[in-house]
Amino acid sequence: MGLATLNSYHVYVCYEAIKFKKTRIQSGIFKNYSHFCAVLGMDQIRNGWFSEINELWPGQCLSLQVEEVLLNEKSDFQDVLVLQTKHHGRALILDGIIQCTEHDEFSYQEMISFLPLCAHPAPSRVLIVGGGDGGVARECHKHPLVEHVVQVEIDSKVVDASRRFLPFMAQGFDSDKLTLTIGDGFKYMEEHKNEFDVIITDSSDPIGPAVNLFTESYFRLLKGALKRGGVICSQNGTVWTELDKVKETLDHCRKHFPVVKYAVTSVPTYPSGQIGFIVAAAGKADPAVPKFRVGETEVEEMGLRYYNGEVHSAAFVLPNFVKKVLYD
Repeated sequence: MGLATLNSYHVYVCYEAIKFKKTRIQSGIFKNYSHFCAVLGMDQIRNGWFSEINELWPGQCLSLQVEEVLLNEKSDFQDVLVLQTKHHGRALILDGIIQCTEHDEFSYQEMISFLPLCAHPAPSRVLIVGGGDGGVARECHKHPLVEHVVQVEIDSKVVDASRRFLPFMAQGFDSDKLTLTIGDGFKYMEEHKNEFDVIITDSSDPIGPAVNLFTESYFRLLKGALKRGGVICSQNGTVWTELDKVKETLDHCRKHFPVVKYAVTSVPTYPSGQIGFIVAAAGKADPAVPKFRVGETEVEEMGLRYYNGEVHSAAFVLPNFVKKVLYD
């Protein structure tokens, strides 16, 4: 059975079954709970649990207990799923991979934003590529030296889903500093040279529409869109399951940027509980040394829950096995 054969009653039964954790569907058209999840494209949900199973991190997965499926649709680029979980609030999942949960999203959003913003002495013009949930725009708005933010997100359905179900992040779209464009980040940067002080790439993992954001050609475009002395920051996986891929992406970046560093942050609902960032400078300045210092006063004024000046420097301190691969 396909989605086209489901009437409104059948869909209602499916969603109510998830909501109340029933394992049998009384309508008789589904064999069991797993069957209707598979029909609806939610085959990663079993017995009331979503499991993030992916070849990028073989042999392990994180599971979230599901109370309700809020949204399940397919865009022109990817599958978009929003869940109400029992212990982690709302969760956005793209192509079966957790992008954020209400419980811990602030760690990722603050770090991918403030690492590059504070590595630059005057980040007045900022470009965000991706970031369809609105979290990076929310954080960029907080920085007092940021005057204008341009965001280019390829998938309008992610923006729509976030506005509808993730208002705690989508509030970033309401910033008076922001200009939001639905389109291709590659094309945008090809047409806008030497315009930005900071460029932040908030992408999903290197599958689906995000795969091209980890290539050498992408870093060439980033370099061209930056002003002199600009800083970039891109999501770059976890060293615990993707160390070779992290190294490969760093090497792509090194072909176009003279100073390239890797930083990490803790996000419990990401694979291995950790994720890293490439932070690179077009000049000679070390991005591990903040140029704008965030102390206790700034933390309170900007409502930061994770980032501060000490965390900035500490994020670039790597264990020996990682340093050996990335820097030796």
